[in-house]
Amino acid sequence: MKTKESYHSLCRWTFHAGKGGFTPASMRPLWSSENLDTAAVIELIRKKIAPRLPKHIVLGFEMHYDTEVNELNVAAVSKALLDNRIYLAMITPGAHSHYAYGGIASLDEHERTSACAFGQKTVDMAYYSLQKTWHPQKDLAPTFVLWNGSYGYDLATVGIREMYRHLKESVAELCRYEQKQGGRLSIGIEPKPNEGHPAMLLPTVASALLFWKKLEQEYGISLERKGINKEFGHSEMIGLDHVYDTVEEIDHNAVVHMHINSQGYNDGIILGGPGKFDIDHGVRINGMNIAVAGLMKKAGYRRWKGHDMQVRAYDNEEQGLDRVVRSILSWEACEMAAETVDEKKLLSFLSKRQTAKAEDMIRDAVVQAQKYFDGMYD
Repeated sequence: MKTKESYHSLCRWTFHAGKGGFTPASMRPLWSSENLDTAAVIELIRKKIAPRLPKHIVLGFEMHYDTEVNELNVAAVSKALLDNRIYLAMITPGAHSHYAYGGIASLDEHERTSACAFGQKTVDMAYYSLQKTWHPQKDLAPTFVLWNGSYGYDLATVGIREMYRHLKESVAELCRYEQKQGGRLSIGIEPKPNEGHPAMLLPTVASALLFWKKLEQEYGISLERKGINKEFGHSEMIGLDHVYDTVEEIDHNAVVHMHINSQGYNDGIILGGPGKFDIDHGVRINGMNIAVAGLMKKAGYRRWKGHDMQVRAYDNEEQGLDRVVRSILSWEACEMAAETVDEKKLLSFLSKRQTAKAEDMIRDAVVQAQKYFDGMYD
């Protein structure tokens, strides 16, 4: 059984009454914004989720500025984090709630200027209002995530190149601003191919890695604590291999945060996958996730593992809490199973083209992971 501390973070946006649209908007009335504000979510996590987890798990929290944490509620949120022994693991500007025409990449100068200022306010929130909620270990300071929900487009024009140029300039300026405030945050780009626009700048891990290299070459931005918010589901939803993405990210020393969710298509049980919308299932136990867990452990990753997930549209509050617990325990089980894989033996099989025997090893690891999960869940 694991004994070393393991760092998992939960997201404010997981806890809502219902998505609406084609699904009920009030499936979990106790989780409505009127009944459950951000501080109350933190208290709910400590009361209902933390007691169901192994003692070696340390919990963090993730929020958008300014929809989930802002100048009006930050004192209450900070107090809740401190009182409940939960750390700020990630903060991100909720620019997609305000800027619909490209945000920091916008061709509209007024929108671009406003969106850049919004990002700097998010940095200020992390440093000056929430810094006392950071984990005391330096290497567990929060990640500032740039999610590209704002900077997208729906017209194929030469203007896309100008948007990309604006994006480079804006992110470079943000990095300089953060450095002046202390330079302690990690800054991670979260690639995504679509949502909230049909097409996005920085849609893949490879494009985000190249983007950072261009910022280093063209703007002199240090790549220390710069990299990728590793989001499994965003790779899966366009049919990319999140195991290979992991290899690229590790090769560039670029994993600063993780969002360990799933589109679901690779476990043979739940539906989802390429061509589908962002389903955000919690972690699944499968061979691919065990491979990623093994790669990350070997690379020495010891930062936050965020559960960017949505409970199912038909879950009540109790079932929703159970989904979150299951996601955390599933990843723990994948990590434990990865340690049981005899890598030397596996590579020997692969070198001899005995791929069926290698497949047997991975299947055995999946079975072992499920046993680990069952033991922790019971």
